[in-house]
Amino acid sequence: MISKKTKYALKALYHLAEQPSSQPVLISDLAKAGNIPKKFLEFILLSLRKGGILQSRIGKGGGYYLASPPSKITLGSIVRILEGDLAPVQCLSETNYAHCDECDDEATCGIRLVMVDVNRALAQTLDSLTLADMIERSENEKNRRANIVDYSI
Repeated sequence: MISKKTKYALKALYHLAEQPSSQPVLISDLAKAGNIPKKFLEFILLSLRKGGILQSRIGKGGGYYLASPPSKITLGSIVRILEGDLAPVQCLSETNYAHCDECDDEATCGIRLVMVDVNRALAQTLDSLTLADMIERSENEKNRRANIVDYSI
């Protein structure tokens, strides 16, 4: 499950992707547009900037903007910056490994062996989806819903 931090990041990135390229957006405007607490958003945006997803401009006309086109920013890269690796169990984690107390032998542990497949599938899916895909799916669903005719009257 992704955290509220990652959900807020995706909302802010969605808004930034709708702006003309390299058009900075103020943190206060992003916070308002996404109904995100400003102080929390500052921390999130700083992490995304350090991770190479965003760039920023200081001073008048400053703010945050996408470092790459939305079609080049994978959801996997965003999630990893904010959540760490994607491992569903700690014994598969590359950045936060820990031996499971209830496991006698990792090499034969059934839970670990199936979670390897889950981990691989999750990583492949998130790494194949981009910010542009997320926006396109949302817009397609909005259009689909707008075209539904209510015959219940």
